[in-house]
Amino acid sequence: MLEIVVKTENGERHVRASEGELAGLVRRLGGDGDLFLVLQRIPDLPDVFAQVWHKAGGDYTLEHRDGSADRHFQAMVDSPEAVSAALTGWARQEDGWDAGPAWSLLDMGPTREVPPLDLGADDRRVLEERVREVLLGGYASRAELAEIAEEYLVTKDRRPVSREQAAALADRMWLERVAEQAAWQGETDPERLARAFAALRSAGVTARENFTCCRTCGESEIGEEAGPDARGFVYFHTQCTDSAAAGQGLMLLYGGFDGSSETTRAIGHEVVAALGAAGLGTEWDHDPGRAVTVTPLDWRRRLVG
Repeated sequence: MLEIVVKTENGERHVRASEGELAGLVRRLGGDGDLFLVLQRIPDLPDVFAQVWHKAGGDYTLEHRDGSADRHFQAMVDSPEAVSAALTGWARQEDGWDAGPAWSLLDMGPTREVPPLDLGADDRRVLEERVREVLLGGYASRAELAEIAEEYLVTKDRRPVSREQAAALADRMWLERVAEQAAWQGETDPERLARAFAALRSAGVTARENFTCCRTCGESEIGEEAGPDARGFVYFHTQCTDSAAAGQGLMLLYGGFDGSSETTRAIGHEVVAALGAAGLGTEWDHDPGRAVTVTPLDWRRRLVG
């Protein structure tokens, strides 16, 4: 797998696409609504990306940017194979990946200066605490963090953080977290959790991480996520994520799609067994009316973006 996220014009998002999947996405480019791909690294880094645009019958416009406006390059490429080779090399960060295409520097114009935030100490503290809370949860993208930073302090008469200021704040805090996680070694508890959820999905249980904003929304929407053979479900919502990131353990909500307490209890046992097999401890009294709590839990979820 390549440590990238590939986004398509029609809204698809391919996390850790394989080399073959990337090549397939490139080959299909050309029709209406499917003219471009944007690639970001995992974790996403500000102003570091590659992209390709293609309309049937023409060449491929290939671009990459390496951190600033004076490092934005473009090349015209005549075949999907050459595009795939360049993008795969970029994704793998191989030496000499860019040696093939004839790159030219694009003039992106002057860089706009972002004015510093004009916030009091209390507002700044509250804002940064909220952004960091979501950041520690590990599911938000840089764009989502910037939206939170822009909107969090808004009132009827006041919008103290501009879109550009919000993006700058989110990017600064994002990069701080990227630096923190660089020191992490081995599999983390959230990765063990993801492994347990994958096993549950393979066994016919609909399992969703960071799903909806609250229990009410989760209960009303989880059925829409179920496949035709799903027997039950397990999920946690964003408030559960916040609690886990704060060191308070993770509450998992579960149930059977037939609504019976027997099926719900059986799903609870499957959830506990899958978590145990992944190396995670749980607290549950076998009551189908009570949540399963994952504890102890060291919540270090690696950022994707």
